[in-house]
Amino acid sequence: MSRIQNTMAALAASNKKGLIPFITAGDPAPEITVPLMHALVEGGADIIELGVPFSDPMADGPVIQRASERALQFGVGLRDVLQFVREFRQSNQKTPVVLMGYANPIERMGQDTFIAKAAEVGVDGVLVVDYPPEECEEFASKMQQQGMDTIFLLAPTSTDERIAQVGKIASGYVYYVSLKGVTGSGALDLDAVAAMIPRIRKHVKVPVGVGFGIRDGATAKAISTASDAVVIGSRIIQELENTPRENAVAAVKSFISGVRQALDE
Repeated sequence: MSRIQNTMAALAASNKKGLIPFITAGDPAPEITVPLMHALVEGGADIIELGVPFSDPMADGPVIQRASERALQFGVGLRDVLQFVREFRQSNQKTPVVLMGYANPIERMGQDTFIAKAAEVGVDGVLVVDYPPEECEEFASKMQQQGMDTIFLLAPTSTDERIAQVGKIASGYVYYVSLKGVTGSGALDLDAVAAMIPRIRKHVKVPVGVGFGIRDGATAKAISTASDAVVIGSRIIQELENTPRENAVAAVKSFISGVRQALDE
């Protein structure tokens, strides 16, 4: 089993819910990306989603768009992101890391080169927003051959046909986008999420994480009653935006610790 699959299985066995925080690599500065990753783990993260900065992050709202812009101003690209994972792995061999981003940087590097480099540095999975599942079977197969998982998004508008297509090739977990729209937008409808998860489980055998719109421990706890894991991104980026850089690592650890505590109550 992959590191993600082992982590999810261990959570299920201990009747715990997964906590999957997202940060953008290189934001607010490249030198604190790896310290932030360690702080997330110390705060109780089970899996880290590490955003690959991209100039046109179409699924992301203004908060994560700003994070990408800041990282790009530092010149942070896919190769730098892989290097961050390599540095993280020097002292953490346990926590899964999922790269989340868009197709263009991977296509520019070349899928085979990317997969080889990602496996080498210790990446555990990839979520490529604009790789449609109908065109992704070969990529997912090559990822699995290297012990890595391919994560896919599902949305409130996903048809049973699309959910079934994702179910054929998804591994690790699937990420259910709980809102129509971009990251960080709108208000969660908990009843709607709870109604959708059983539809997903009919076709998808891997765990289900829910994200978009989760802003605090109480919301995370409520969502976790229907899901296997919760994903938090924009709210963490806002924490970084509103905190002096020298206090950023401590602030993120404190925030994630609060969410972890709420999930475990």
